[in-house]
Amino acid sequence: MPATHGQLTTPDRVRLSYETVGDGRQTVFVPNGFYLRDDFQSLARRRRLVFYDPRNRGRSETVAEPAKLQRGILNDVDDLEALRRHVGARKIALIGHSYMGLGVVLYARSHPAHVERIVQIGAMPPDHTKQYPPELMAVDDTARSVFAKLGELQKERGAYDRRDFCRRFWSVLAALYVADPADAGRITWGHCDLANERDFLAYWTAHLFPSLRALALTRGTLARVTVPVLTIHGRQDRSAPYGGALDWTALLPSARLLTVEDAGHAPWIEQPAKVFRAIDAFLAGRWPVR
Repeated sequence: MPATHGQLTTPDRVRLSYETVGDGRQTVFVPNGFYLRDDFQSLARRRRLVFYDPRNRGRSETVAEPAKLQRGILNDVDDLEALRRHVGARKIALIGHSYMGLGVVLYARSHPAHVERIVQIGAMPPDHTKQYPPELMAVDDTARSVFAKLGELQKERGAYDRRDFCRRFWSVLAALYVADPADAGRITWGHCDLANERDFLAYWTAHLFPSLRALALTRGTLARVTVPVLTIHGRQDRSAPYGGALDWTALLPSARLLTVEDAGHAPWIEQPAKVFRAIDAFLAGRWPVR
């Protein structure tokens, strides 16, 4: 489907890039759209999907002022609300993958009147300090090999320019995100042509990850999130432990878990029919998904 491109300037003067696909009555926001749009735009047949790049990500503005980054994920919550107002949507559905699977819940906590339902995919756990038992994690030889190779690659960083290093980094990291390493070539998330993505690790380390670790999410702090939530998680997710999905469904009163066996951090790549059928039904209001 053709996409309409747009830009928004946030109240603190950061330019965000977004694309809309489809013109249906239901509006669905997809953060980090720069790597999800191609896979998820099939959901736009009866909807308006808004794929956007958070600040300092994708094609949005590179932010040099630390004061505009230090709140991390909470900046993203504010930016999502600014974008909702900008596109004129009274209520929205949300699809969040990985750390944005947590971010969309934070948005619903802050703006419950504007959210109709949430899809989390491979969401990072609500408590980043929690250690899960082996059966609720996927720490295997592939994970150990990936981290060992990345450690060796970091030692050679000075031998590459930034773009080439980014490509080599993703050529190793991709295997972490799929249950079967043979599917690693289907992970095309690096976008090393974009300066924000080449430098993402520094932003993650300095601002995003500390903001996630500082959260204290409990049933009480999430009590305002009463909308239906579909938590989709691959059993073999090496990036976000499967135990986190169990915690989300325990914390959120209207959450249901869809476990995708033989899938990792990107279950829609390895089990597309199951995942997209569930998302489509859920967004259409057929609840709970069977």
